[in-house]
Amino acid sequence: MLSVAAAVLSAALGVQGDGIRMEYDARLYSRVVSTLAGDKPLGGFEPAAFLITDAGEQRDFSFDSQRAEPLTDALGTGTRTLIQSHSAGLQRQIEIAAYPLRPHFLFVRTRYTNTGNAPLHVRGYVDQHYRFDAPSAAKEPAFWSYQSASFEKRPDWILPVTAGFKRGNFLGMNDSDYGGGTPLLDVWRADAGIAIGHVELVPKQISLPLERRADGAVEVALRNDEPQELAPGASLSTVRSFLAVHRGDYFDTLRAYSQTMQSLGLKFGQSPKSAFDPLWCAWGYGRKFTPDQVFETLPVAKRLGFKWAVLDDGWQVAIGDWTPLPAKFPRGDADMQALVRRIHAKGMKAQLWWSPLAAHPDSRLHHAHADWLLRNPDLSTRTVTWWDSDYLCPAYEPVRQDAAAFVRKALLEWGFDGLKIDGQHLNAAPPCHNPAHHHAQPTDSAEGVPAFFKSVWDAAQSAKPGALIEICPCGTGYSIYTLPYLNMMVAADPESSWQVRSKAKSLKAIAGDGIAFFGDHVEMSHNGEDFASTVGVGGVIGSNFAWRDASGEKDPKLLLTPHRERLWAQWTRIYERTRLSEGEYAGGLYDIGFDRPEAHVVRKDGKVYYAFFADAFDGALELRGLGPHRYRIRDYVRGADLGLVQGPTARLPARFKQSLLLEASRSVDQR
Repeated sequence: MLSVAAAVLSAALGVQGDGIRMEYDARLYSRVVSTLAGDKPLGGFEPAAFLITDAGEQRDFSFDSQRAEPLTDALGTGTRTLIQSHSAGLQRQIEIAAYPLRPHFLFVRTRYTNTGNAPLHVRGYVDQHYRFDAPSAAKEPAFWSYQSASFEKRPDWILPVTAGFKRGNFLGMNDSDYGGGTPLLDVWRADAGIAIGHVELVPKQISLPLERRADGAVEVALRNDEPQELAPGASLSTVRSFLAVHRGDYFDTLRAYSQTMQSLGLKFGQSPKSAFDPLWCAWGYGRKFTPDQVFETLPVAKRLGFKWAVLDDGWQVAIGDWTPLPAKFPRGDADMQALVRRIHAKGMKAQLWWSPLAAHPDSRLHHAHADWLLRNPDLSTRTVTWWDSDYLCPAYEPVRQDAAAFVRKALLEWGFDGLKIDGQHLNAAPPCHNPAHHHAQPTDSAEGVPAFFKSVWDAAQSAKPGALIEICPCGTGYSIYTLPYLNMMVAADPESSWQVRSKAKSLKAIAGDGIAFFGDHVEMSHNGEDFASTVGVGGVIGSNFAWRDASGEKDPKLLLTPHRERLWAQWTRIYERTRLSEGEYAGGLYDIGFDRPEAHVVRKDGKVYYAFFADAFDGALELRGLGPHRYRIRDYVRGADLGLVQGPTARLPARFKQSLLLEASRSVDQR
């Protein structure tokens, strides 16, 4: 074994994990090596961990020592390596943990200590800073990525990293009411991938920047830009972060990350069976809906196979005043109870739309409880744009108590079976400077979002065990910290069928198969009719069709024409025959970036279901994930038998446009 000194000089100082190695050079710059297939450095040496101070970036450190010791904690039993180094007036300790039960991952925390005689003005720090080289002579795009930071433009979560691409991926607020996300950044080539992020149990104000450099390489990092003053002798510790390598796309790494977070304390629940039933939502009639429109549509929705009826935005007096609008419900609570009874009389369940953490300036709540409002540094309010409302502070206990009281009223007194909790502002919260809240720090509001939803969840499950709690953070990159407090995920206002499918893959990676994924209203998909993109990925189908008119407010294309009525009925029958939403999503079989056509697999009841997507395809499909048997292949949408194939991997000639959904069942014909 090399001595430590020789290791530094030979660029071999570092830490080895299962499938991954981190190496350091004489300047203590580092590079990532994947040992999953060969022994491949993924890029050159870069300064992986450094401080940003008034004097600039302190990147260069001199080696002092390295030692390894056994470690046992919530992630299991492993080895912790401590690498000590120093620069002028600063000492750095990098702690790297490797666990046999967490293959392909290394967990890192860095501590800086001011060894000088004067305060050190720190502007931030950078950790997990790496270079990832493009393969030689690679076709573009050479890289694909998973990026979950949230922006008002609602970008794709899965996207190619093209020439000149650059994004900061701040996981705080990127717009007035858009922010948050799951703190993992994944970039992959056709042959290898790298992921970084953090494993703290509350949201942190960090960034995961990604840049495609002029030389074609990708640069990633974890960055914190919160300033602080480090007194002589004082120390600063980074968030606990991770580095992972993989082959294929991001799915298996995102799932392993989620399992790590669950080991640390996040606990995901299971959806009730009713969560997998098709939904019809009254949003097709817009905010100006009338109760009669809902009542007239119920028998149609029931006949078409929908088992949930959702009362959407427009039932309430105002955002923040969650009482029935007298013009629609003149008897108030009694009319809400009567509406739920009529839904139940049709054999359907009732869900109620709600958008907490916001109050319109004209609402009674806004005037009566101004102390509940989240305040900016200048003590102004923070705008929630879609509803022209102001943020309430999720960390303020009266706000949580009021939300829990409404949940009990909606479920117990009115009789609803679930809640559709909606709004782009629900994924994160800005820092709060309201002096009435006595926060220890302004970011208490951001870190308090999960606890707000816990109060909602606890109230719902106490009032009505198994109540459906859908959280729709419209267009944002779902936060892993919210997922323990819901039992329905949703594509959340997808802007394309691609977003439906890629969000399904991402959320199933994070939450597993026990929580229902709702593909949202089919009217948001390609041509407003693409049920295949939800069914094929194991999603719950839904619609917001309007039966008679759209009140002049919504798109007339939402009207249920005779053509669509036949199509909707066909797809609810297909959905009910397969119920793939209750199956096992096998997300690691195909690379969503590099494999063409795009493919998804669901296993259920001993069968393997494939969903292929392309504008047009004419060629041979590769059917992966089969057993070593013969299988009969059937196009279960068109009812066509496509013959027999031999597993474990088979090839099937096919021609299709948009989508092809196949069922592979083990053949009893062994001739």
